[in-house]
Amino acid sequence: MSYGSSAGRPWEQRAVPRADGGLERARSAGLLMVGWVALLWLLEVIDAVTGHALDTYGVSPREVGELRDVIPAAFLHFGFDHVAANSLPLLVLGFLAALRGTGRFLAVVGIIIVVGGLGVWLTAPAGSVTAGASIVVFGLFGYLLVRGFVDRVITDVIVGLVVAALYGSILWGVLPTEGSVSWQGHLFGLLGGVLAAVLLRRRPAPGAGRPATIIG
Repeated sequence: MSYGSSAGRPWEQRAVPRADGGLERARSAGLLMVGWVALLWLLEVIDAVTGHALDTYGVSPREVGELRDVIPAAFLHFGFDHVAANSLPLLVLGFLAALRGTGRFLAVVGIIIVVGGLGVWLTAPAGSVTAGASIVVFGLFGYLLVRGFVDRVITDVIVGLVVAALYGSILWGVLPTEGSVSWQGHLFGLLGGVLAAVLLRRRPAPGAGRPATIIG
């Protein structure tokens, strides 16, 4: 069902998908995120049993050689408490984002990791090492928050409002309130998510500016 207007791009309400197609997308999104979170825990186990050998792949700021660590740093953590804190929000937000398709989801996460990692590389305090999936968590939060408005899809606006109600308090994490927490990663991850929503926005269908039609 679509609602059009004669000026500008219409707002849309997606047609209800077939039950089997919707279940398949949900299954794929769920398996993807469960696998992702399991990978984070596996990496932390490996890090622990090797005497924290993986910590070297965190991002140290403004060292050219550290640019190669921008991507792996988003999958590593400093202890099991750290990975535990990121697991549930990553699972929930990632699942909601991946429901729109695995390809688009991976593109979104790629943008978030690169923007967030480069932001950390440019602005983190000298001598620090930054790692953690919270860059992705904040990025997915920002992406889900604005996606519906960028794409002009009512159902995605509703999802964004629900996400804001459930996880809006994490926005305090973009403020420099605690020295051991990378507010830089949170801030630039959030900005990366917003940028991903804009860059990957749905293009208007041909004839979207034509007079309104209502299809029931």
